[in-house]
Amino acid sequence: MTLAFLSPDELRWGAVVLILLIVSVGLHEFGHAWVADLRGDPLPRAQGRVTLDPFAHADPIGTILIPAIGIFGILPFGIIGWGKPVQVLLANPRTRKVDDILITLAGPAMNLVQCLVFALIGLTLLKTGYLVPNAQRVIETGITLNAGLMVFNLVPIPPLDGSRVLRHLLGLPEETFSAIARFAPLILIVLINLPFFNQALSSLIFLVATPFFALAGLLS
Repeated sequence: MTLAFLSPDELRWGAVVLILLIVSVGLHEFGHAWVADLRGDPLPRAQGRVTLDPFAHADPIGTILIPAIGIFGILPFGIIGWGKPVQVLLANPRTRKVDDILITLAGPAMNLVQCLVFALIGLTLLKTGYLVPNAQRVIETGITLNAGLMVFNLVPIPPLDGSRVLRHLLGLPEETFSAIARFAPLILIVLINLPFFNQALSSLIFLVATPFFALAGLLS
């Protein structure tokens, strides 16, 4: 289906999903910047990244254009996108490893927090009788999007967050990690086109999202 053949309702819902994605990605990147700032790294604040403004963290291509192409069905692929990476100095050699791990995990953790926020909003609407179908759809999508961002970003392949954590767990030198990272985008492209990889991701996303669906009263 192309944009020209979408109904007004489909266009409106596509816009809602795109907004949810921009906010979710923005808060993911804010998580990195905020924890870096807490750890005393001056660079994210100097670059204006310690902010809740999602557009400060948005990449015009990766956060808006490519996701919109997938959401509105202009090309036959799902929602793919990324935010503007948060740059850090990690200038303190004594705490560099811990700083890098905490800053890295802060992004996926922020997505988990967003799942909780959406679930609590859903629970509140349910208790007050305002969880109408459109609101329920937004809550479900918000939880699913953030569970998906969390799980996907923890895949241990550069440039995803999980690769930085794995690098420290394995004790890889930065030079070795950088050499591996050169081939990582190709590996990632191959993986996301393999059915078993997508099935594993879907199962993990469902596993993460289910408790939040239950909290929001979205499970029968």
